[in-house]
Amino acid sequence: MAALARVVWLTMRPLLPVVQSWDLEARRWVRALRRSPVKVVFPSGQVVERKRAPAKQPRKAASEASSHGQQQKQTLQGSPTQTPSTWEESGLRYDKAFSGDRRLSSVMTIVKSRPFREKQGKILLEGRRLIADALKAGAVPKVFFFSRLEYIKELPVDKLKGVSLIKVKFEDIKDWSDLIMPQGIMGIFAKPDHVKMTYPKTQLHHSLPLLLICDNLRDPGNLGTILRSAAGAGCSKVLLTKGCVDAWEPKVLRAGMGAHFQVPIINNLEWETLPNYLPPDTRVYVADNCGLYAQAQMSANASDRRSACDRRFLKFHKYEEEEEDLETGAKKGWLPEVEVQSYDSDWTEAPAAVVIGGETYGVSLESLQLAESTGGKRLLIPVVPGVDSLNSAMAASILLFEGKRQLRLRAEHLSRDRSYH
Repeated sequence: MAALARVVWLTMRPLLPVVQSWDLEARRWVRALRRSPVKVVFPSGQVVERKRAPAKQPRKAASEASSHGQQQKQTLQGSPTQTPSTWEESGLRYDKAFSGDRRLSSVMTIVKSRPFREKQGKILLEGRRLIADALKAGAVPKVFFFSRLEYIKELPVDKLKGVSLIKVKFEDIKDWSDLIMPQGIMGIFAKPDHVKMTYPKTQLHHSLPLLLICDNLRDPGNLGTILRSAAGAGCSKVLLTKGCVDAWEPKVLRAGMGAHFQVPIINNLEWETLPNYLPPDTRVYVADNCGLYAQAQMSANASDRRSACDRRFLKFHKYEEEEEDLETGAKKGWLPEVEVQSYDSDWTEAPAAVVIGGETYGVSLESLQLAESTGGKRLLIPVVPGVDSLNSAMAASILLFEGKRQLRLRAEHLSRDRSYH
């Protein structure tokens, strides 16, 4: 009976204290193992003690300790005036923009509105290469929109101080861009001033006494291509008169392929002030876009001089009365008499400026007057009879590189003469 009672008492006894006791002892045993140093016995009988690793610190304390250690390491390694070279060292921050953000509306306003660009003095650049060229030339960035952080990290860190960095969705950039494959980064810059810009040394080294004057060019693609040719030929300056498309329009920038940051561009000039931007003794040559009239003027048939091609200048309302004189055969004295010569004849003896007119309206009367007053001429690029005039960008490229060729030959002749003497 006593044995049965003992079995019942053992069965009814709660097991929780036993488990707790065992667990407590196990924990104490683990703690004791951790506290004790680990002894390693080598075959020779030598015992070496290895101290245990320090216990884990709380996250906040660990982060503070690591940052404090990094600061001490930077203080020991480099001087306090050393400029940061990476994104992390500079401490740059960026914001994330969501749909409806007012900052995003400024992008489309700059893209579509020339008056807004001129009033605010801002332009929009798209693509890593164009933005890198602008930063290298000294253009001042204001805001960068990007879809991936890697695009910003590729840019010079010292150029990003004080710039608003905004991360947006790629779909938003795709909506703003008219490129087939957007590059995921856009930048709003202050409108560059040609006086404050730093152009590439190689470009300045190969600069020639050759200028380009754009007269009433309306097509953005043509103007961008012309600017690219001007930079490639080594033009020292490009002047744009009023009536031309804005040189900082996105389509012109895209067609220019970085030429805007390789050659000085002066925009929106009046014809009265344009001579102030020409070097002394510059002769102005006009690219003739009316080949039939030019060929007639070069020939001995003087009666063909007043051909129908001259009627293009009668689009100016102030010359309507002269149109009546033209029909009666009376001599009109308002059209400048500018001699015509072939484009491959020598015309680069003095500093030269070439005027390129738009395809729709051609060169202006003011350009002919400027050519006459400076002793310049009309430059004719002969084409097969019946073929319309050349594209303005093509004509500009031909004339600019012809001028470059003439200047190179003249420099070679001078060097030969010096070597003989």
